[in-house]
Amino acid sequence: MKKANAALGLCFGFFLMCALSMGNRMYLLIAATIALAWGLAFASVRMAERSVKVENALSGFKVNRGEVVSMEISVSHQSLLPIAPVALRMRATSNTPAGTIHLTQLGRRRQRVVHKFAADHVGAMFPGVESYEVSDVFGFFKREHKPDMAGQELLVLPVPFDVEPLTFAAGDMGVETMRRAMEDPFSPSDFRAYQQGDPLKRIHWKMSARRREIIVRRFEEPALPDALVLMDTSPPHMTQDSQEAAAFLQDAVLETAASVVACQIRQDNPVRMPLVGDRPMEYSSRMGLPLLLEELARVTFNESESFERVLMMQLAELRKTGAVVIITTRLSSPLADMIVRMKRMGPNVRLYLVTFDAEEADVVPRVGRLQQAGVEVNYVTPQGG
Repeated sequence: MKKANAALGLCFGFFLMCALSMGNRMYLLIAATIALAWGLAFASVRMAERSVKVENALSGFKVNRGEVVSMEISVSHQSLLPIAPVALRMRATSNTPAGTIHLTQLGRRRQRVVHKFAADHVGAMFPGVESYEVSDVFGFFKREHKPDMAGQELLVLPVPFDVEPLTFAAGDMGVETMRRAMEDPFSPSDFRAYQQGDPLKRIHWKMSARRREIIVRRFEEPALPDALVLMDTSPPHMTQDSQEAAAFLQDAVLETAASVVACQIRQDNPVRMPLVGDRPMEYSSRMGLPLLLEELARVTFNESESFERVLMMQLAELRKTGAVVIITTRLSSPLADMIVRMKRMGPNVRLYLVTFDAEEADVVPRVGRLQQAGVEVNYVTPQGG
């Protein structure tokens, strides 16, 4: 732009000087034409940039990972003078790289374009127009502006896959615990009159003698032991420095967590999952799977607190836990020690190790140690990367 304006200024000055020095009207006409073109170019950009409106609309606000998203972008202006096609600079997200869309219809005051992209990664993002550039038809002037909109949020949800159902501690699937609690004569929750079919061992003989009617003990039915899902939300461990590989690792962690919870819900078993980070919450299977998928899409892998400390905070809850699922991209020696400690406290422990390299030299002996302690180890290989 600066070079074009400098060249135009030199041409204008040359022809104006020739017209004045030689008294030639043709040179004066050329100089006037150059000045008029320059003035119209400046006026067209100024008029257009004050009235340009950029809008975008998504085909959906929630999509599953891997689906194609369509975005309709509309650009309009009220300038009476023609301008060059507006250039749209797109906002970079995990699914949409930064780029420029050039509208092709010269002179149209309103144009629409459909931008399609594949939602390859789980996350909450705001795809759309980051800025737009207005220029004249000669290319003398260019002005860049940001649209007056933040964009629409797009939630790319994780897609659960099939996993093996969880098992509780050996010899206790929850049913035995309930039966023992209901038959313990020293822990009734209430008393009521005898009903036909009540077992004789529930009769409270002393109270029945005092009230002169048969009274039976009533027991509160204990809840089944639940499953605890713990997900590592620290930056993923990688052997290669690639943002794309990190995104695929994060997708695999989120989808593994969603798969385990979905399997438990299908089995009608209670499951809970504490989420830490920017949106901390304690998820319970009573909240439903759709809510979990949305919350997982908003998880940011920027947790600075060590995952070992997160596991340690859950040790007090293991008394009422039948199974623990740990999902991580790293298996350090302190983390392996903590997992073994959780296993020794009673519940079954299953580890999902998300990695591109299952034969990493430092990890193999730690996996062997976990398996010797009775921990079930599963590998998850991310798709892509």
